[in-house]
Amino acid sequence: MDPIQILGYFGAFLVGLILGLIGSGGSILSMPILVYIFQVPVVLATGYSLFIVGITSLIGSIKNLKDNLINYDTTLFFSISAIISVYVTQKYILGNISDIIYSSDFMILTKEDMIMLIFSILMLVAGFFMIKKSPKTIVKIKNIKTIAPNKLIVLAEGTLTGFITGLVGAGGGFIIVPILVILAKLRMKHAIATSLAIISLKSLIGFIGAVEFRGDEFDWNLLLSFTILAIIGIFVGQHFNDKVASDKLKDIFGIFVISIAIIILIKTII
Repeated sequence: MDPIQILGYFGAFLVGLILGLIGSGGSILSMPILVYIFQVPVVLATGYSLFIVGITSLIGSIKNLKDNLINYDTTLFFSISAIISVYVTQKYILGNISDIIYSSDFMILTKEDMIMLIFSILMLVAGFFMIKKSPKTIVKIKNIKTIAPNKLIVLAEGTLTGFITGLVGAGGGFIIVPILVILAKLRMKHAIATSLAIISLKSLIGFIGAVEFRGDEFDWNLLLSFTILAIIGIFVGQHFNDKVASDKLKDIFGIFVISIAIIILIKTII
């Protein structure tokens, strides 16, 4: 095993560790690790990422289940549209997008470039939310009485996050958590736990769509090794999460995510 692969497998452990420590965010690292370190084709990497995100979120949800933090009604309601959307995106939409989206004398935009551009923008947004949106800030937003839960909006948001998840393999927790706090009126801890359960469901269903469409191309040894290390990372992170200042860690990790996003953006454009 060469040093680059060792770095990649350490990154797999880091994915789970961050998820265990702060409850979200770590899975967004899986795509750049798969694409740039393990050289997995971008479209295939979205399917890999769905499996990694789904399994690690599922494992992370076990502790939340024991602590009775998951809101089952909200999980089911939000997941319906998200699951349908992510499955359809992976099985039908992604495969039908042209390999060359735009071509001119000045530039060529491929499907892989588009996915990585969207992914880097999502990383920038996720990093911003990690730095700017502390739990106290979001709880204050929750207390605004003029905002009422709207099931149609929640369904629409579920469809949107499902599409994003299916397209780029990201869990979308940074989108889901504010929705659950503002529209479903959940407390922060319950919103994070419920978000993790939603992510696990829609990611694993999306992965089924990926397997049905291109499962014969999967490197299962790499996928399972990566996932096992991420799971180990989750257990380590959850063991230490009460001993770590999560707000400070989110700030540091948010800056790291933004830095990686900028690198991906530059690399894709150039």
